[in-house]
Amino acid sequence: MEPYRIRAHNNAADSENRIHDDQTAAAFGYRAGLVPGVTVYGYLALPTIDHFGQEWLARGGMHVRFQQPVYDGDELLVTLAGNQVNASRADGTVLASGEILWPDNVPPDLALYPEEPLPAVRPPASPETLAPGRILGTMYAEMTPPDPAALLTLSNHLLMRNVQLGPWIHVASEVRNFSVVRDHNRLSVRGRVADRFERKGREFVVLDVLVIAGRDRLVQQVRHTAIYALRMRASG
Repeated sequence: MEPYRIRAHNNAADSENRIHDDQTAAAFGYRAGLVPGVTVYGYLALPTIDHFGQEWLARGGMHVRFQQPVYDGDELLVTLAGNQVNASRADGTVLASGEILWPDNVPPDLALYPEEPLPAVRPPASPETLAPGRILGTMYAEMTPPDPAALLTLSNHLLMRNVQLGPWIHVASEVRNFSVVRDHNRLSVRGRVADRFERKGREFVVLDVLVIAGRDRLVQQVRHTAIYALRMRASG
């Protein structure tokens, strides 16, 4: 199918996550504030939905990775070939890629994701507060109209509502869809810390997130990976 041509937009310049702010991003070696990963995921979802239709939203998925920064105003070519969707620059540099999934969709056990209160005061993100196995406080939301980027944004918000973060970067997500959100569905967003590790001086966290409509209708499961502690650019 013909590639989509999309001009990227940083729709989070005023976000609590200051990596989307030009001055803060520059301190970490980027030339401007980063376009959010969930926004780029939304770009990748456009040809995916066009080709696979509502069935993909109801039972498909995507393993998306954000390989290079995307900046406000970048012109992206979004192409779908087989089960691979990429967002690239005109020179062919791949900035983000997604593998389309058709998982068996054996649902997880909801009992392993209990509803817990959000912290009254968010503790700083640390190896202790993001220890593997920790149950996260539950977030509630209503979505109208539903869309893939907004749905994945809930996983970002769950992290941000449970711990206090400095600038941080969403680097990958493995999304499994189980059903479609309907207008005005009340959603609970539950999760646990699946993993935490250090790589090249940067601290990563992996969340296992469920989005549930009403009492027990599973909408989505996300394995959500972020760098929660970045390295400052060396001065001089």
